[in-house]
Amino acid sequence: MDWLLTIAQFVVNEVLSVPAFLIGIITAVGLAALRRPVGQVVGSALKATLGFLLIGAGATLVVASLAPLGVMIQGATGARGVVPTNEAIAGIAQAEYGAQVSWLMILGFAVSLVLARFTPLRYVFLTGHHMLFMATLLTIVLASADYAPAIVVGLGGLVLGILMVSLPAFAHPWTRRITGDDSIAIGHFGTAAYVAAGAVGSRIGRKSRSTEDLRLPESLRFLRDSMVATALSMVIMYVVLAVAFLARRGRDTAFDAFDGGATGVGDYVMQSVTQGLQFGVAVAVILFGVRTILAELVPAFQGIANKAVPGAIPALDAPIVFPYAQNAVLIGFLSSFAGGLVGLAVLSVWLNPWLGLALILPGLVPHFFTGGAAGVYGNASGGRAGAVAGGFINGLLITFLPTLLLQVLGDFGDANTTFGDTDFGWVGIATGYPAMLGSPGIALIVLVGAVILGGAILWQKRVVDAGWDPAPHRERPSGTSNAEEAAAPGRASLAAVARIAPPRGAPTPPPPPTD
Repeated sequence: MDWLLTIAQFVVNEVLSVPAFLIGIITAVGLAALRRPVGQVVGSALKATLGFLLIGAGATLVVASLAPLGVMIQGATGARGVVPTNEAIAGIAQAEYGAQVSWLMILGFAVSLVLARFTPLRYVFLTGHHMLFMATLLTIVLASADYAPAIVVGLGGLVLGILMVSLPAFAHPWTRRITGDDSIAIGHFGTAAYVAAGAVGSRIGRKSRSTEDLRLPESLRFLRDSMVATALSMVIMYVVLAVAFLARRGRDTAFDAFDGGATGVGDYVMQSVTQGLQFGVAVAVILFGVRTILAELVPAFQGIANKAVPGAIPALDAPIVFPYAQNAVLIGFLSSFAGGLVGLAVLSVWLNPWLGLALILPGLVPHFFTGGAAGVYGNASGGRAGAVAGGFINGLLITFLPTLLLQVLGDFGDANTTFGDTDFGWVGIATGYPAMLGSPGIALIVLVGAVILGGAILWQKRVVDAGWDPAPHRERPSGTSNAEEAAAPGRASLAAVARIAPPRGAPTPPPPPTD
């Protein structure tokens, strides 16, 4: 019987504990359950495996490109600085916790389907890369508190499942205000900012006209390309910090920031430019890996969801609301970036010297996608004023929440990157600090999950199902009718809508086919 034990150990240690192989197996099982052809099952499983390996390759590039930046930030400012990038921190974490992340994600999706089937929260979260990111966050937080892997997966999966059905419900009155019906929900972990944007917009923008009455320059449209936006932002940060580091510390110290040093000022500056570009490449590799995985995983998850939760409302990625108010997307992005700069100033002048909190440097990608969506939510309830205020609030939130989140990420708090969107911040804080208490923290985390779920069910029954309009004083945004004609998500099938919600970082999705 020794050979049976040897086989079992091989399967567990060399196959199931390797995240890339595990994702491939999950994909194959899911598609086989949907009775897909053998060739498609095998091909999809291999693509999902390759996608996971791409994430690891991109993470290696991210670490290499961020190392000199950390040296420059400390040398130029005397303080530690961090660039929040979900893809980067998730990719780095796969090396240590990949298997736990995979199992937690699977359990979380299963829990969300059960809750959607047996509670009024009939939302099916189909933004697969955000499932992965939240699963990674919960794994890091719980594992850093020295919980056993079984507790990490079980407790984290329960919290993830609750979040996936609860958060779309909290945002749904504003989402319905944008879309005009209940055909889709927002399935993106920037929900706290979207709710805040919608709530503030309804307060301050009663007489403000819609952003869609504005005409914005086409010259700014290039920022929609996430690889260009990421590379540009990092090049600017690198060059500015490199010059500041050189001015403050001198040539001998500054030139040593790069492996092998620099041979002159020109070489030093161009190495900074190259490092910024390499960060853009690294994030693009990770994004491609994520998209490759999700292109195979989402159909399997979606097919299961259709059978398990009849009448479900698909909860989709942030770009799903972009067609409804495209000017608001750009206004929200610019306002969010401005909020990030203000938050950085507050951290630099006050909170870093006083509390030692890390500096959060604004990156174009999180500010574009979450800030753009916040602009749409703010515009729906408060027009131009709402779009500006909503984006600005988002910028502040994704600056202050990540710096507090770093305190509960254990060794990953020193990675020079972290999670960027609002829900990652407050969820990590709400679970991380109780987890520091050890065994008593488990009950507190369960209580947090119960409060979120109970609040969402109550909100769904008394607010969403009652048809509450968060901005009854306003007509529907002027861009809505045009967006409906172009995108018509309300008339699109679940499968069609899911296809137009690529991972964050992809260009604005194309319109789905209509019936």
